[in-house]
Amino acid sequence: MMLADDLKLYSKAALEFRRILDDKPNAARVRLELARMQAMLGDLAAARKELRAAQAAGLPPAVEQLVRFYSRALNARKPLGGSVELAIAPDSNINRATRSDTLGTVIGDFALDQDAQAKSGIGLDLQGQGYFRARIKRGADLLLRTSASATLYRDSDFNDISAGVQAGPQFNWDSNQLTFSVGPSWRWYGRDPYSITVGGNVSWQRPAGKRSQVRLEGGFAHVTNKRNPLQTAEDITLSASLDRAFSARTGGGVQVYGLRTAARDPGYSLANGGASVYLFREMGRTTFVGTLGYSRLEADKRLFLYPERRREDRYSASLAATLRALHIGSFAPLVRLNWERNRSSIEIYDYRRVAAEFGVTSAF
Repeated sequence: MMLADDLKLYSKAALEFRRILDDKPNAARVRLELARMQAMLGDLAAARKELRAAQAAGLPPAVEQLVRFYSRALNARKPLGGSVELAIAPDSNINRATRSDTLGTVIGDFALDQDAQAKSGIGLDLQGQGYFRARIKRGADLLLRTSASATLYRDSDFNDISAGVQAGPQFNWDSNQLTFSVGPSWRWYGRDPYSITVGGNVSWQRPAGKRSQVRLEGGFAHVTNKRNPLQTAEDITLSASLDRAFSARTGGGVQVYGLRTAARDPGYSLANGGASVYLFREMGRTTFVGTLGYSRLEADKRLFLYPERRREDRYSASLAATLRALHIGSFAPLVRLNWERNRSSIEIYDYRRVAAEFGVTSAF
């Protein structure tokens, strides 16, 4: 393990440290070394998670000092990195559409085309991200991030593809991290452009005690809708989250958020708010993550065609398992189950969905 570290084979070293922790979760020094490997790989979120888990397990005073040293050392980061995920994704409702074959309007019921109704399918889900970090001065970096995702089906009318680029400075002092970013993103649905978004956001995070971390984030964006100009809008988002380690193997968190969409047509202007909670548990060489979410959406006004103003309650749940015992290199099999129920006052937005993903993801 230490030879792999000396040779800068950080992924291999991280895998070995993880194997030890699967059998001995309270091995504090091993967990600290794993956190250091993850920091060297550029995965700061995972590194901080391991530090919180180490402190939740209980540490002697000398090791507590080492944790504080590693926490400060997270500012020294890998300049270039990324991750990728690939999965086969069967889905009961790939277009998140109603199961009804009619749509109620103020002038009577309209018959819905089959493409506007719920459609099941099996897709190929691809996700990737990369980053480049350049040192500006001590405690300040310039961070460039790229991301892309695609869900592809045999019927390309339902393909959903997006890509984005963001750049901005990141400042670190004491245990605080403040990040500014701005840039464009693009989305294609079917074979045609769907939207172009240009905006920026700011996020701030810091520890809240030994076991917890708090994060605040806000953003503003102009979204140009290429399909319907009346849906072109300005978006404002706010969110707050708290993550906590309960023990060396268990942790969780909660997030609350709000979104305001001010569109050209008040019928498409929306206020949306919600909350989600998650819990993870490491059992042997498998990591389980469960998530529950709820959100409420309301439109400013009724669209002329519909009998009511749009109002929705959306419920979601997911359960994922990463099977590290079956890893290939730094990648491990991933199984994820998703459930959604959207109750809407407008029939076309009312839907149910069950989906699964079977693929591989970066283990660290």
